[in-house]
Amino acid sequence: MQKRENISNLFVRLKFSALMALDGITSNLLRTFLTVLGISIGVAAVISLTGIGEGARRSIVEQFESLGENVIVIKSNADNVKFEIEEIESLPVRVTGVEYATPVIYTEETPIRWRRDESEMDIIGVNEYYPEIKDHPVVSGNFFTSLHVKQRSPVVVLGYNVAKSLLNGRSPVGYSMKIDGINYRIVGVLGEKGEGKGDGIDDKIVIPYTSAMKIAKTRDILEIWAKSASAEDAELAMVQLGRIYKRKVGLGGNIKPGNGQEEEVPVEEGGIDMPVDGPVVEPMPEEPSTPDQPDNVFEKGEEPLTITSLNNLVKEADQANRIMTVLLGGIAAVSLLVGGIGIMNIMLVAVTERTSEIGVRRALGAKKEDLLIQFLLEAVYVSIIGCLAGILLGAWAVSIVARYGLTAVVNLDSIQIAVFVALASGLLFGVYPAINASNLPPVEALKRQ
Repeated sequence: MQKRENISNLFVRLKFSALMALDGITSNLLRTFLTVLGISIGVAAVISLTGIGEGARRSIVEQFESLGENVIVIKSNADNVKFEIEEIESLPVRVTGVEYATPVIYTEETPIRWRRDESEMDIIGVNEYYPEIKDHPVVSGNFFTSLHVKQRSPVVVLGYNVAKSLLNGRSPVGYSMKIDGINYRIVGVLGEKGEGKGDGIDDKIVIPYTSAMKIAKTRDILEIWAKSASAEDAELAMVQLGRIYKRKVGLGGNIKPGNGQEEEVPVEEGGIDMPVDGPVVEPMPEEPSTPDQPDNVFEKGEEPLTITSLNNLVKEADQANRIMTVLLGGIAAVSLLVGGIGIMNIMLVAVTERTSEIGVRRALGAKKEDLLIQFLLEAVYVSIIGCLAGILLGAWAVSIVARYGLTAVVNLDSIQIAVFVALASGLLFGVYPAINASNLPPVEALKRQ
């Protein structure tokens, strides 16, 4: 029975302290409003800035992912490094982890004629494996086949926006358009990637690389796209491709400094060697060789060939933007610290102004714990109200940013962190004023009336 009475008395004291704390923050609404404003601005700043940072991170990652998962790009950066068709076709057989491969030919600002309309458009020349490599399905018609590639057939697959603009949204499959003065039959339409994604493929057209060579008036292949089934296979393929092409272009210790002479280097166990008709390295013009003037481009710090995994680019972009988001959140969190200091300042003023109230309560039997709980609850009330207002304000700010074209999202993690920091600062900075109030002797408090 005694235990039940003690619990009942404790509940009554807590309830009374909570009511007194509520009365304390409503007795001076202007002061309470200014304190709440400081906390809400801090919470809103954390939510909005981290939301903008997270939105930017997701946008960049989506752009990279729209280029295709587990894609490896092999690109020549030197005129004397070129790829052969037979070599590219043999990559899936000779390199473990590579499922598909295609040569890539670019033509820029190629004349296009649709009925009476003329314009210029970028064209990409690839083989029949493009949809599998880039994870880009055809939504209307079909993609061109290997027979079209071999026969240099005048067929074209349109990007989504290009196809949409021709017949007011109706499928143009079966119609013809002129590319560089030649009639090309439209056989398919690629699915929509979205604005800024897929390297702008929605606004481009795709043709067989053999036809693109004719338009570009070149037989040189300077870029390859390869596809792996998984991230692990892509990493394995990167290692083998790096070994193959470094050896072919003279990197990795195969060329002695200053003389350009190749020495025999055994292939590592598990490595794959390419046929002799691999990338053609055309001989450079002979010049007198001196110790101060190396006669090969590799020793001048130039990269004749790069092998890039798009998976690694996604990871690097994700990591860089996460760091940016954390920095933005950290900068915004400073305002929460300022808001917490504001709580302490207001609570100290409240203790000074309410000494008579404290003295009367202590004289009537209130314990130190009651006063401590009362003033702590006042700080918590202000923090909670500030958090709720800050969440609404931050979400509104994110929606405004998103409305004007920038990618921004309300991140649940940032809300949790902001609320935790705000409540913690409210408690932390409310402890000292609450202790001051609870330690004030009744007689001293009554004297200050």
